[in-house]
Amino acid sequence: MRDEETTPQTATGTLSPGAPAATRADTPAPRTGPSPWTLRLVAVGLVLTALNLRPAITSLGALLEEVRDGLHMSGSVAGVLTSVPPLCFAVFGVMAPRLARRFGPGAVVCAGMVAITAGLVIRPLVGGTAGFLAASALALMGIAVSNVLMPVIVKRWFPDRVGSMTGLYSMALALGTSLAAAVTVPLTDAMGGSWKAGLGVWAVLAAAAILPWIPLLRDRATAHEPAPAGPAARPEAPELRITRSRTAWALACFFGLQATAAYITMGWMPQIFRDAGVSAGTAGVLLAVTMAMGVPLAFVIPRVAARMRTQGPIVVFLGACGLTGYAGLYLAPSGGAWAWALLLGISNCAFPLALTMIGMRARSGAGVVRLSAFAQSTGYLISIPGPLLVGVLYQHSGGWGVPIALMAALMVPQMVMGVLAGRDRTIEDES
Repeated sequence: MRDEETTPQTATGTLSPGAPAATRADTPAPRTGPSPWTLRLVAVGLVLTALNLRPAITSLGALLEEVRDGLHMSGSVAGVLTSVPPLCFAVFGVMAPRLARRFGPGAVVCAGMVAITAGLVIRPLVGGTAGFLAASALALMGIAVSNVLMPVIVKRWFPDRVGSMTGLYSMALALGTSLAAAVTVPLTDAMGGSWKAGLGVWAVLAAAAILPWIPLLRDRATAHEPAPAGPAARPEAPELRITRSRTAWALACFFGLQATAAYITMGWMPQIFRDAGVSAGTAGVLLAVTMAMGVPLAFVIPRVAARMRTQGPIVVFLGACGLTGYAGLYLAPSGGAWAWALLLGISNCAFPLALTMIGMRARSGAGVVRLSAFAQSTGYLISIPGPLLVGVLYQHSGGWGVPIALMAALMVPQMVMGVLAGRDRTIEDES
């Protein structure tokens, strides 16, 4: 890392007597890399942040029927509600690079955790659909900027461990996702059956994620990547035209299609099982199983992907699991529910794979910032119609056959785009 380089000096920190006086006076003090304590703190912050990047969504999926009844929502409006996460991620995620340059990635992620906490506290207290959507958007704004900056923080603080650190926070993200899906319904029952209490309790976990970032707020070194010395070392970022990169577009499309599948799954899969005769508690556990598959695989897949020149074979394997899971949901949703939940959980691990490829498809930290913002913001824009369309098709077709057919059809272009994004090249070579 550039911020770990030191300026050549003697043991005493001064130049030799023959050096020009101006040079001796202007010699900077030695610069050292981050301390082990700081790296451990960043790692803890990454894990706690990742734990909070999905509970606001999956806890709602587990209680969607109760929220619909409580707020008097139609199926189409509920579809809009499930489309809010990708919309917010697209709109607010594009702001993350500019905010990170001004305030530092750590400070922006800290503010994101504050926004998540506030949104989760406010959301159960409002009495109408509009207020519920606004409070959800506040929490999702915090998630959006943190989504974009996770690969950036990994690349900056752990440049030699991109695969393992991406796997670590991806595993924590999957754990938080599955935990919220599994325990939201039991927690709601334990707190008197109020869906408002079941959703609001997750603000406690979000508040805990604020703490590790507070000591890093004063570390302005995290706000800007140090510029290399010398006239030949000019930053590449201003010259980088990411929209000219075919790899960036392929990665954005792959990210968007896997996000479409993920948010349809998180928003609608419990309802699919409930309509097939599965109890609400079991449907929540099935969603938790789907999300829990990402806990071990989200750690393994990035490490394996980082060792491969191309990631296409992993993309194809994950897509095949998704197609098989959708076929099972169509043919026997309750009879093979556990198998379909497992297969769709494996397929959803396209998300940590996409994050890993973001870190691998750019050579510089500045490139990763721009690629992460472009791929995630564009990808989430692509994913917006999916959950909404599923809700509309479900309401007007009277069943899940047509929506599941749509989910399966979208898996094919996801595999194609993933293979293209997984080729061994960087955006700097194409833009």
